[in-house]
Amino acid sequence: MKTEKIEEVLYRIVSVRVGTEAGWFNNQCAELKSSDVESDLHLYLGFVPRKLGKADLDPTPDEAAAVKDAYDGWSVDNWSIDVAARIYGLLVFKPQRPFADMFKDLRRTSDAAEMIALYCGLALYPKPQSLAFEVGEGLRSNLRPVFEAICHHNPYPRDHFDEHRWNHMILKALFVGSELSPILGLRERANRELARILVDYAAERHAAGRPITEELWIPIEPFHTDPEIAALLDRLGDAAPSF
Repeated sequence: MKTEKIEEVLYRIVSVRVGTEAGWFNNQCAELKSSDVESDLHLYLGFVPRKLGKADLDPTPDEAAAVKDAYDGWSVDNWSIDVAARIYGLLVFKPQRPFADMFKDLRRTSDAAEMIALYCGLALYPKPQSLAFEVGEGLRSNLRPVFEAICHHNPYPRDHFDEHRWNHMILKALFVGSELSPILGLRERANRELARILVDYAAERHAAGRPITEELWIPIEPFHTDPEIAALLDRLGDAAPSF
């Protein structure tokens, strides 16, 4: 991960979209870079949506390419300007205490929109593996947009989840009606235990006469010739695809 490049890319993307608030944004960025007082960061995070709005970023092809070059798999296609600006502030501000401790307090006092922004930037923060507990709290959220901020278009699960947490995330996505295809690493992180769980899930859906999403078969396909998985698929009959 190229931290300086990530900051540079985010700054460029936000700065060309701030309009008449360019002065405010640049002044705030300069203050954050030279401050370690967390109240300064809190004020910035609170004012961002009011000053810069919540319009979709809608990155240009060049911007999307620069984002991908800075971090493989990173995408801002579904971000809004307030999300990008908040994450930029979190990246350039250097707290006196560990980032994970600050992140914990920010998450606990945030509203839904702020929490979504916090989680969208997970993979970009310093020592991202230290955020494991707070990520677990987000995965347990009853708010689907918060859950999807972690699992959709976010490199963090792909790069930092162990197999158990990865499998749990996939299964919860199915239970809450989230799409699987926006999950980075869906095919690459496929594993035999997940394939078994998903075939069992598909069998339960089939028995109940409920539809089975086609995305379900993506992490199953690499293991469809495994004897146990193949036997389970055979029981599904026509409900299982021909891989």
